[in-house]
Amino acid sequence: MKNIISVANNRLYPSDKDHFVQKKKAAIMTLGCKVNKYESEAIEELLAAANYQIVDFSSYADVYIINTCTVTAMSDKKSRQMIRRTRKNNPNAIVAVMGCYSQKNPIEILGFDEVNLVFGTSNRAELIKEIEKANAFDKKVFVDDIMNIRDFEEMQISQVSDRTRALVKIQDGCDRFCSYCIIPYTRGRVRSRALDSIMTEVRRLAENQYKEVVLTGIHVASYGKDIGGSLSDVILEIAEIEKIDRIRISSVEPTIISKDFLEKVSRTEKFCEHFHLSMQSGSDSVLKRMNRRYRASEYKDAVELIRNYYPNAAITTDVIVGFPGETETEFNETKRLLEEIKLYETHVFKYSPREGTKAALMPDEVSPAQKAHRSDVLIDLSESNKAAYHSALIGERLEVLFESKDENFWYGHTKNYIKVAVPLGSSEPVNSIRTVVVLKAEKDFVFGELD
Repeated sequence: MKNIISVANNRLYPSDKDHFVQKKKAAIMTLGCKVNKYESEAIEELLAAANYQIVDFSSYADVYIINTCTVTAMSDKKSRQMIRRTRKNNPNAIVAVMGCYSQKNPIEILGFDEVNLVFGTSNRAELIKEIEKANAFDKKVFVDDIMNIRDFEEMQISQVSDRTRALVKIQDGCDRFCSYCIIPYTRGRVRSRALDSIMTEVRRLAENQYKEVVLTGIHVASYGKDIGGSLSDVILEIAEIEKIDRIRISSVEPTIISKDFLEKVSRTEKFCEHFHLSMQSGSDSVLKRMNRRYRASEYKDAVELIRNYYPNAAITTDVIVGFPGETETEFNETKRLLEEIKLYETHVFKYSPREGTKAALMPDEVSPAQKAHRSDVLIDLSESNKAAYHSALIGERLEVLFESKDENFWYGHTKNYIKVAVPLGSSEPVNSIRTVVVLKAEKDFVFGELD
């Protein structure tokens, strides 16, 4: 007997059990941080549950979603560029914009001809419902006052694009209010995720064969400030899940590094000795203008304390050069501190003002030429430190979680997040932890062979 097909909402439904369905297509572009990446992964799962096929952003789609960032002026520019690209492949597509840029400037975003729906950094679970109701002529805004949001918005993932390592969002919001940063105004107050919810998600990820989880948030060190508990509590609880081999944390400030914290996390071998310890400046006077809540000496003490517990820790950081009023003396204080503590890698950013922050109103702007020079100096220092760290690994045996390959090599990372390459062979180590003997140091990774 022939099927009788009815058409509704561009989907085809058979009258028998063949389950032939023509799916709508959706594409997501994610800009910015790990939190945005996590939230996009969660949106993808919601779309898949609603019978959408996820396609590449450059392909034809019925729905385009841009998850925006606004941490710098360049972030805003990239967001605008992505918005303008959406209708090139399908002039009748539904275009939804979400994230920090749209939270900050929802009316500006709605003014783009391409945009139908504007969401901010809350109510993301409503996004799919509004997409389903929308047409190509709609223009709607769903952006709340983020400062009035008190509860963590639950979003769940079970499958992610990286099949070995999964991001787990445990916290949102920030109350640091650094003078250069707009993010507290786009993400709101500190809101922590219930520990039971975190554990449910991590157990599901473990059952789906993920070996490593990365705990992320807008200010992950603030976890528990609103509901009780602490970041170390989360780490030790996850460590009890047998199938999870590694627990990694995203960026933290030196103020969380204490004997108590390190004593606790060192109880489990699953904790990864990779610390992204945000510095921003090595000058006390600049740190004060930035409203950072520590001194350069405290940063140095935190580094030394980490190395007492984890001698092989890879410590990375962020530094801003050319902050308003930064003198040559202040810059040299930062340079001397970095020379002394010899971090694994330093990510260097040239200061750019963000409208709505206190720093944007500060006098004595540093010239672009000075910013460029100072950036070059610190990048050279960072590359030298990284090369020395890599060279010291030659002959060492490292435990590597393998994640990907190209036509020549398998690639993976150590617990302290050193990238490792080994030549392709008969065995396939992907999504397994294997011992590698390091043979050679390269600029961005080390090269070795399976033991």
